[in-house]
Amino acid sequence: MAKDRKPDAGRAGGGSSRSGSGARPVSTTKGSSASRGPAPRNGGRGRTRPPTQVVTQSRPWGLIAAAVAVVVFAAAAITYAVVQVRASDAAKVDALDEISGIQSFDYAAGQEHVSTPVEYDQTPPVGGPHDGEWADCTGTVYDADIRHENAVHSMEHGAVWITYDPDRVSGDDVAELAELVDGVSGRLLSPYAGLDSAVSLQSWNHQLKVDSVDDPRIEQFADFLTFNGEVEGHYPEIGASCENPTFVADPLVVGDSSRGANATTTDAPTTPTMGADGSTETPTE
Repeated sequence: MAKDRKPDAGRAGGGSSRSGSGARPVSTTKGSSASRGPAPRNGGRGRTRPPTQVVTQSRPWGLIAAAVAVVVFAAAAITYAVVQVRASDAAKVDALDEISGIQSFDYAAGQEHVSTPVEYDQTPPVGGPHDGEWADCTGTVYDADIRHENAVHSMEHGAVWITYDPDRVSGDDVAELAELVDGVSGRLLSPYAGLDSAVSLQSWNHQLKVDSVDDPRIEQFADFLTFNGEVEGHYPEIGASCENPTFVADPLVVGDSSRGANATTTDAPTTPTMGADGSTETPTE
């Protein structure tokens, strides 16, 4: 008798491989690992961006240098200004005795008006009888030796009269003196023949002689005594005018005669002053 044959192991379960009951075929579905090939090296994160190039901008050294230069210049300018102010303050005086070499005299108020030449005790004069017409002293620079009697009247009104020896002082030195006078009310400048010093400064009752236009006492004298009605021995006619257009247009010089009654000036003060009792006073000749 024929023996029953054992079922084929490949056909276990009674179905043909064509019936789908056999081994599962390899999937070719989209997205399977088999179709994608080897795994990406970045751990499955997808495509990477290329590295970014960082460009470092250079510093504007030119602008920095310019700014530093401006700061340094400003600091230097401020320092210079401070030094100049301190030097100027150090040169200022608050009393006559702080001006070395100054001389004081005692000409009282009420000196008479004269139309004839006067022989003064000081050269140049610092007070005494004088002409009824004053030399303009509104910062006036004269190039001639003006009549002394008229200059004395200017000092009676509070002016500082600066004189120089034309044989020793000329050119730039005269210009330096003129810079101290020109346009400054209460000052006048003129040459003075035969002067015994290079420069001599006068105000009513006060005088200073120096040998150089660079002497710092020149400016000290002019600044302290121009219209200084509080200094001891001050000028008599506080508030009187320094203006005299007639004298500017036609200055009287040494050797000229007085204009006398023909002078068109008046001694009336332009600024009233306060008296000790608080009342206003009008200076008189």
